[in-house]
Amino acid sequence: QVQLVESGGALVQAGGSLRLSCAASAVSGGTFSRFAMAWFRQAPGKEREFVAAISRSGNNADYEDSVKGRFTISKDNAKKTVYLQMNSLNPEDTAIYYCAAGNAILTVVTLSRYDYWGQGTQVTVSS
Repeated sequence: QVQLVESGGALVQAGGSLRLSCAASAVSGGTFSRFAMAWFRQAPGKEREFVAAISRSGNNADYEDSVKGRFTISKDNAKKTVYLQMNSLNPEDTAIYYCAAGNAILTVVTLSRYDYWGQGTQVTVSS
């Protein structure tokens, strides 16, 4: 069973930056390299929403419109880790951020396509 553990969430002021990490365990590097990965987020009282996705190879990425130009997703197959660099944060980015893994080649933005999920990490942006 693949396990995903997120880290890096924190309280930060508007305009600041954070780097989230998602480390996979109970999986070989070869298996991890076959996963497309993504970050989703869920704010209080709202549904979980897509933030960013990266392809199996790490060569292609997709972003939700509100984070384009501010967030960058990356994947290190050797370390079995996916990252989300978040810059120019604003209070609307406040949410629990979840990492997800799915058996796909290209980027996948649909929540239901992902098979494995982490427990989430809290990001709070103060104004």
